[in-house]
Amino acid sequence: MSENDVVFTERELDVMDILWEEGSGTVADVREALSDDLAYTTVLTILRTLERKGYVAHRQEGRAYRYHPLVERQAAQESHLRRLVRKLFSGSPAALLTHLVEEQDLSETEVRRLRSLLDDRLEVEDRLD
Repeated sequence: MSENDVVFTERELDVMDILWEEGSGTVADVREALSDDLAYTTVLTILRTLERKGYVAHRQEGRAYRYHPLVERQAAQESHLRRLVRKLFSGSPAALLTHLVEEQDLSETEVRRLRSLLDDRLEVEDRLD
């Protein structure tokens, strides 16, 4: 794993999703927003782990701590996607795209959007040549 990889467990990702959506939250806020009924101490442990990893920080708010993300959602998406491609698709983004097109139930709109993105990319490459 490279120094720039941002990697979350499933539970950490659930918590980060809430922090990204809300901007910040106390342990109680995050616990209430989670779809699973986790113990307060479990949510606190997850937030402390995320803080130790450098993904969140906190500030004192009354008697509680308010946690906020230090890593942007897009940075996490890019890191997880690089890892996914590397681990499951032998480092080939084309293999991932092939899987998406052939194995997923994409709508016609989604397929057209992918085609448009690829066409746009080819136009940029042609201009650079």
